[in-house]
Amino acid sequence: MSFDSLGLNLAIVQNLVAVGYQQPTPIQQQAIPLILNGKNVIAAAQTGTGKTASFVLPILNKLASGETQRKKRMRALILAPTRELASQVQQNIERYATGLNLKSMAMYGGVDSAPQKKALIEGIDIVVATPGRLLDLYTQRALHFDELEVLVLDEADRMLDMGFIEDINKILEKLPEARQNLLFSATLSNQVRVLAKTAVRNAVEITLNKQASSKPQIEQWITTVDKDRKSALLSHLINENNWSQALIFIETKQGAAKLVSQLDKRGITADCIHGGRSQAVREQLLHDFKLGNIQFLIATGVAARGIDIDDLPIVINYDLPFPADDYIHRIGRTGRAGATGLAISLVSKDDFKNLCMIESRLGHLLERKEIEGFEPKKPIPISVLNFVPKARRHKDNDKQQDKPTLSQGKPQVRGIVVR
Repeated sequence: MSFDSLGLNLAIVQNLVAVGYQQPTPIQQQAIPLILNGKNVIAAAQTGTGKTASFVLPILNKLASGETQRKKRMRALILAPTRELASQVQQNIERYATGLNLKSMAMYGGVDSAPQKKALIEGIDIVVATPGRLLDLYTQRALHFDELEVLVLDEADRMLDMGFIEDINKILEKLPEARQNLLFSATLSNQVRVLAKTAVRNAVEITLNKQASSKPQIEQWITTVDKDRKSALLSHLINENNWSQALIFIETKQGAAKLVSQLDKRGITADCIHGGRSQAVREQLLHDFKLGNIQFLIATGVAARGIDIDDLPIVINYDLPFPADDYIHRIGRTGRAGATGLAISLVSKDDFKNLCMIESRLGHLLERKEIEGFEPKKPIPISVLNFVPKARRHKDNDKQQDKPTLSQGKPQVRGIVVR
């Protein structure tokens, strides 16, 4: 199947060819025709499967034939959870919309609002915004919603995880009833479905998470190591494998800064991105990383969905995340658009419960590799696929024991010693 067979206009198809897109992904094949036909859509697909183009392309196709009628208005609104993701979506819009005479902008906090207000004055076709900054400018009467034609809730699960439900509901109350509604998410949790009932009524649902054709091609394995030796192991892996670039996830900004220093002492140059750095610095770091000027970028969860790099070879979980879905979002930075990728997790005994939850979420145990010279003094047990977090165990059965137990028919995974 080709992009022109989906009903997109020739200019958009030519832009896709220019940026190297050859054929639509499964989510694009299903979503684009529905959106072009004016349907409300709820779509769930894993990170890296082409969700952004799935809604941006038909929106561009729809808006290309008109323009905003009054000042401070917009025709399409895309809500995104983070500044990085809003900026990334805006960059993609610019790539796909070359020559279409459409105006778009990213709107987020952490920067001066004056340039954003100025950009809105003459009217904008597409606004990509974080909920907080959008409401702030609406309160200041810098924008109005009465010409809105399309609403997109992008990465809806992440927005709810970050506590944006109240802001989203406030925004929904102010929007015109006559609009097309689209919701895209990596997962369709109960929370997301509750939001969908309010925001996306009478929708067609697309779910590709369980389809093999939509899964990124990511090799995943873990290596067990004591917590105090993780930085030494990471340095060893980088040098031993001569890695050219990797995105490294860590839980805290203090830990990120410390790891940069530890790597530097071993002759490895890295930088870190987290919520404590200014927006300008974060944007520059992402730009340099995409250009390859930064080989190793250490990131807290703030950047988990804001980095979109073609052919990023490796993602490393220095710390295992919680909840388990964050693991999927993180490793989805590699293996994008049909490319292959590698995801490695450094697992200490402190990570055991998170490992159980991640493997339960995946439905299989991750391959283990033990690196010679870094064997843990505190062994990490084989995890269980039916692991239930402590709070849920107590809720389901107050008599359940606090620690995980192995089920009958223990899953066995051989450790592999890499020499």
